[in-house]
Amino acid sequence: MYKINNPDWPVIVIGGGLAGLTSALALAQQGIQVLLLEKKSYPFHRVCGEYVSNEVLPYLQHLGTDISQLQPARINRFILSSPSGQTLEADLDLGGFGISRYTLDNYLYQLAQANGVTFKLNTTVQDVTFENGSFILQTGNGEKLQAEIVLGAYGKRTNLDRQLNRRFFAQRSPYIGVKYHIKYNQAKNVIALHNFKNGYAGISAVENDTYCFCYLTTRQNLKQHGTIPAMEQAILYRNPHLRQIFEEAAFVYAHPEVINEISFATKTCIENHMLMCGDAAGMITPLCGNGMAMAIHAGKLAAEQVALYFKNGRNRQHLESNYNHAWKKQFSSRLQLGRTVQHLFGHPVLSEIAVKTLKQVPAAVQLLMRQTHGKPF
Repeated sequence: MYKINNPDWPVIVIGGGLAGLTSALALAQQGIQVLLLEKKSYPFHRVCGEYVSNEVLPYLQHLGTDISQLQPARINRFILSSPSGQTLEADLDLGGFGISRYTLDNYLYQLAQANGVTFKLNTTVQDVTFENGSFILQTGNGEKLQAEIVLGAYGKRTNLDRQLNRRFFAQRSPYIGVKYHIKYNQAKNVIALHNFKNGYAGISAVENDTYCFCYLTTRQNLKQHGTIPAMEQAILYRNPHLRQIFEEAAFVYAHPEVINEISFATKTCIENHMLMCGDAAGMITPLCGNGMAMAIHAGKLAAEQVALYFKNGRNRQHLESNYNHAWKKQFSSRLQLGRTVQHLFGHPVLSEIAVKTLKQVPAAVQLLMRQTHGKPF
């Protein structure tokens, strides 16, 4: 076993989402000591579309998971609507499954614990410095931790990004995300994306006869109408499919999960010698519906390169170069395409044109799905 005496760690992972959990689990299974720091306690909800492409299933099985025991919804059909309500439908060639982050993250957390990952929950990281070949992490409770390798898997945007002077953090993002769990009468094998002015919403089944209903819009929409319910009635209700959801669904909890300043700007996958994973390295637009699969795949790539680092002489330059190459090869074109698609949807005119055009060219829909999704790994 690769071991450094406490309080030093061979690997510290910052953030216990999908990228952090899967990378920690994979490294622990190879005998590498891992400490994972998470600011909350499991289980908890996250703002997320909660649809996972089936491309992840071989790797999750390799890690020893049995996703079927979580009773996810199996999804193989796609519906897209314009703000006026016109729709197109298509089969999802690879398909996917719906599972809440509340359930999936907690399951992976318990599995990682069973495989030897050490967790510090309710722990934030205030500062990370790199000197003399190792990292010093300052936590919110005043504790200092030392690590040889640090993986940054802490999500879309945190104060740590400010501390690292990441370029995207200085640019205000106009987007907010809102998520509900609802009871609703929609086919469980369908994921539907509904456009509205300056945003779009997704709805798909998860476990326990529940649906994830999540939308992205702008702070300006919210500012204009004052409250989330007022904005929903004034903007989202204009799409008849969304109006039907709000009028007919039973909302499982009284208030939605909300996240501000969601950024789709270009990020780097290496930052101050940390390997960045998942949304911390780059976020695909929810319209492309593949963020959860990308996070799991990024966790795999990071774990593979870190394991090679320890086995092949601890060459940090090789580690960073190899991870940078593997990450860009796998994700850079998908993220770029996602940013391009982002400009077409949510726009009152362009989204109408896009849906109408794609409806006439089914092959283009399938091509777009293939370009924004990966292959089984």
